[in-house]
Amino acid sequence: MADSKASLSIDGNEVAELPILKGSAGNDVIDIRTLGSAGYFTYDPGFLATASCESAITYIDGDKGILQHRGYPIDSLAKQADYLEVCYILLNGEAPTKSQYNEFTETITNHTMVHEKLVHFFHGFLPDAHPMAMLCGVVGAMSSFYHSDLDIHAPDQRMRSAHRLIAKMPTIAAMAYKYSIGQPFVYPRNDLTYAENFLHMLFSVPAEEYIVSPTVARAMDRIFTLHADHEQNASTSTVRLAGSSGANPYACIAAGVASLWGPAHGGANEACLTMLEQIGSLDRVDEFVAKAKDKSDPFRLMGFGHRVYKNFDPRATVMRETCHEVLTELGIKDPLLDVAMALEKVALEDPYFIEKKLYPNVDFYSGIILKAIGIPTNMFTVIFAMSRTVGWVAHWDEMLGQEGQKIGRPRQKYTGEIDRKFVPLSEK
Repeated sequence: MADSKASLSIDGNEVAELPILKGSAGNDVIDIRTLGSAGYFTYDPGFLATASCESAITYIDGDKGILQHRGYPIDSLAKQADYLEVCYILLNGEAPTKSQYNEFTETITNHTMVHEKLVHFFHGFLPDAHPMAMLCGVVGAMSSFYHSDLDIHAPDQRMRSAHRLIAKMPTIAAMAYKYSIGQPFVYPRNDLTYAENFLHMLFSVPAEEYIVSPTVARAMDRIFTLHADHEQNASTSTVRLAGSSGANPYACIAAGVASLWGPAHGGANEACLTMLEQIGSLDRVDEFVAKAKDKSDPFRLMGFGHRVYKNFDPRATVMRETCHEVLTELGIKDPLLDVAMALEKVALEDPYFIEKKLYPNVDFYSGIILKAIGIPTNMFTVIFAMSRTVGWVAHWDEMLGQEGQKIGRPRQKYTGEIDRKFVPLSEK
């Protein structure tokens, strides 16, 4: 129901009366669905002022630094819950009871293995293929292995597909890494937590046992949690758009992986590490800080400030604490980590950075943590995709469960030629 209405007038003539709809929080939205019948479309490149759907999953207020999943603040979830508990919340809308959590964890744990034939897909890739290429291809191929749950109109089948994707993504991600470095695949273990199991599959080798550090496992779990969902971003919108056509869940998630692969979306923490490598050493920090302050210089500090969060990134506070815990425990001597800590100090103390709100964001800290753990930069976006899978499937499931869903079909402002006469080749 519309709470009020907006009138659109052009050249003094009223063209349409448009309902104004209110959500539970955030900006009101003007329902423009009838505008086309009046002969007009809206023009909004990048959809920066367009609400493409109704959703009850994630709420963001960038001006106030708010990020909530199903109403639960992200800092509370990151500090007091683990990733699988957050997955349950995103999928089901409520925090689980102990029995619900145990049942959900058992379900995910028992689905972590992949079909052995799926393993052979990796051998079709060149060893130097990007891990995201492997992830995209193998996830899309999953639809040819799990035929029993592809009825997207059946809620129970959608949920089983969601569970399967959340469970198997760490296994596939770890396989992509192992293949890229020429090591044998490591199978999942049911006695480990979600984060511990991923680290085990990444770093364990047959020749010796790998002991998972609790501090590193907790850091990994928080990275998963802090990247689990972020409202209607490019990859989530891609998953919804693919899903609106009736595509199977594996094709939709593969589309999300492909969208996330773009450096403008999922490559932010990788770009941060690239920047640290460009700076190189502590004695060059002041030089590059000066370049960042110089408007005429094209150099930009990566991992500082955020497009959405105008005051602070609520995820960064938790990630900063975790970052320092990991660096303290591992005691790694790495010039790039020294550069990162020097940049953090500048950003938190320099009046220029404070005034411009160029605070270290979640990508800055997560990139440092992943490097300290020993994960190569080409795996950063893979881990992002693995973490975001639950958000993608939650939005996909929500969309298919809503009445009146139609296939996505954006419109355009046409600027090409019109009514040209075609001359056949025989007449030229």
